[in-house]
Amino acid sequence: MKRRILSIALLAAMCAALLAGCGQKSATWKVTCPWAPSGVAAMVSQQAATKSTSYSDTITLVAEAIKGDAATVNTWVADTKANDTELVFVGEGLLSITSILDPAKMQFGYEDFVFVENLYSSIFVLSADAKLNINSVADLEAYVQQGTEISVAVNGATSSEAFLAASLFGSMGAGDKLKLTPYQSAAEAAQAVARGETQFAVSHQSQILETYQQKGVTIVCAFDEGNIENGPFAGVEGVGQHGYPYFRNRCFVMARAGTDEKKVAELKELYGKILADKEVVEWLQDTMLLEVDTMSVADVEAHVENVKNLVNEYKDIVAG
Repeated sequence: MKRRILSIALLAAMCAALLAGCGQKSATWKVTCPWAPSGVAAMVSQQAATKSTSYSDTITLVAEAIKGDAATVNTWVADTKANDTELVFVGEGLLSITSILDPAKMQFGYEDFVFVENLYSSIFVLSADAKLNINSVADLEAYVQQGTEISVAVNGATSSEAFLAASLFGSMGAGDKLKLTPYQSAAEAAQAVARGETQFAVSHQSQILETYQQKGVTIVCAFDEGNIENGPFAGVEGVGQHGYPYFRNRCFVMARAGTDEKKVAELKELYGKILADKEVVEWLQDTMLLEVDTMSVADVEAHVENVKNLVNEYKDIVAG
């Protein structure tokens, strides 16, 4: 009789364990990066996907990088329903720039997404041809006052980099002297200044590092509130402390609107653990020259509105 009772108890425990497991089924979430397949966002997404299995038994992230931008996100929104195991990156490029300059390209809005996490924060820098000997905001202001033509290499005609260049030189009163030279990739734009094709370039720090180390360029300033704190460009002064506009480049991981709040919270928790991983933090800072910058929904909306305000103020310089 005792053996029978023990067997029944053991069977009940096993059933309870199985039922508990049924509520924690493993899911693979595809994370689409809809721009620059070999770019910064795609590389960080792949790193996060690699780490995902270390921090969750129920969620595996799979990074997919394709070129397409607005068209890709249009398709994603059209094909994806709430609670599908699909995530997509959206940033200020679409939500704050394309939405104003070319809204017809977008068959979606911010309301079609639910925010999960910000993947990283990138502080862009302005580099200058080393022959110009411009090493600070004061040097730049003195150069602008000479009234000469100003050429800046940027990644795309209406990119974040283009608007940062327009806002800086425009607020210095040199918008009518500014020529933005668009390139097909951020890396190509970053190298143009060292080849003598332009006087300046706006780029991610990692994309100009090698040229800087070869002494082909100087780093004039950073598009941030204060000085850069970490990495090879530590100490480079931020334009914000001189009263000039700026914004950071950010990469928002989004789920489809209507996705279960518990799933979103679980994903946010996973990304939080990945972004707190010591190896990931060091890789972001030392290799990619990026920062961990987890955000709330309010932070995201404030960022989107800040960039929109800048775009509205300087769109005539960029778009002509």
